[in-house]
Amino acid sequence: MAQYQLKRKHVVITGASDGIGRALALEVAGRGARVTLSARSRDKLAAATDAITTGGGVAVAIPADVSSEGECRVLMEQAIAAQGPIDVLVCNAGIGSAIQGDDPIPIETIRRTMDVNFMGAVHATAAALPSLQETRGLIVAVSSLQGLLGFPKSCAYAASKHAMQGFFDSLRIDLAGAVGVLVVSPGPVATNIHRLDPTPGKKVSDEVLARQAMPVADCARLIRRAIEARRRDLVMTSAGRLAVRLYPFFPGFVDTQVLKANRRFYGGGR
Repeated sequence: MAQYQLKRKHVVITGASDGIGRALALEVAGRGARVTLSARSRDKLAAATDAITTGGGVAVAIPADVSSEGECRVLMEQAIAAQGPIDVLVCNAGIGSAIQGDDPIPIETIRRTMDVNFMGAVHATAAALPSLQETRGLIVAVSSLQGLLGFPKSCAYAASKHAMQGFFDSLRIDLAGAVGVLVVSPGPVATNIHRLDPTPGKKVSDEVLARQAMPVADCARLIRRAIEARRRDLVMTSAGRLAVRLYPFFPGFVDTQVLKANRRFYGGGR
């Protein structure tokens, strides 16, 4: 299959003010895409957009909260009015929600995490879908290894990402031949979401992030390549791919290894 050319394509990215979303916006703009960036933080969004336009790229910023169906609908309407039909939608907006304390099922945390991480992706996709069908475009769902495996102290976040995995895997079947669906499953990436540990007063150090987490620019580059190849899934890191393959056969072993890796990453704090 010929490579999908991003030049002059209209790419809409939610959660684009920081982290993976911002890095991906810069990455695809560097390939000639016209980028619409969206997030809640107006200041960070403006800075990310300026970083693209000062480099000669084409970008507009449209603030929105993806947990609101109405705001997502307005976002897509304004994006299309500003830059034309949508070719690629990247559902990247999300929040972390590691569990604090002894409550194994924090209802409000789970509800909020599902509203943003899962329903936010659903709202954005529903609003953009008519345009994507017009362009025979591509939906990119930025999930996580936690959408494929269980992680300690992460039932809310893992649930939201498992829900994304099921939703987009099913939607891919329904849209076959009309709109492509790529689900991206990164492992630890060096973004601000990891800098605050759920244990009060603890942080994941920059040294640990540099040693154990993927640089955000590398993550964005892998996603861009997967978009250009119009892949259906991307599980990052060899360790992540191995864990996913082993899990159906050795679930207890994989659970133990995930727990050990998590403790190394957070310095034994979990």
